[in-house]
Amino acid sequence: MTRGHEPGLNRLMDKVLPATLQPALKDLYANCAVRPTVRLADVRSWEEPFVWLHAPDGSGQGVQIRRGGDTPHQVADLADQVQEWAVEALWLEGLPAVWPECPAHPDTHPLSATVTGGVAVWACPQTKTVIAAIGGLPERNG
Repeated sequence: MTRGHEPGLNRLMDKVLPATLQPALKDLYANCAVRPTVRLADVRSWEEPFVWLHAPDGSGQGVQIRRGGDTPHQVADLADQVQEWAVEALWLEGLPAVWPECPAHPDTHPLSATVTGGVAVWACPQTKTVIAAIGGLPERNG
């Protein structure tokens, strides 16, 4: 079974969401057991979330682009915010609250969103080994 985007999310991503958020959402939909409902916020200032991620239970978390920083750092920051949502949503569903899971250390810790060599990546927080570019996680099986 493919774990691709929810119907309509591709259109939302292409037309509305900034390119800096798309890689993290791509990873989330490809590799996480819980998928959000993505809703645009009524943005009036930089300090407000521009997208809300809602869990199956209806709870939501805002995601925002923070001012300053280059594109790779914005991508990593947004991936970190998406990861926070995923960990909470997994926990609420009674699933292991580790996303994305470190393949070198299964069931112990998630990967960290960071910037290495000017590229936003997922890396092991213990060894600093780069696992994938943000937006390049493999599809989850099952």
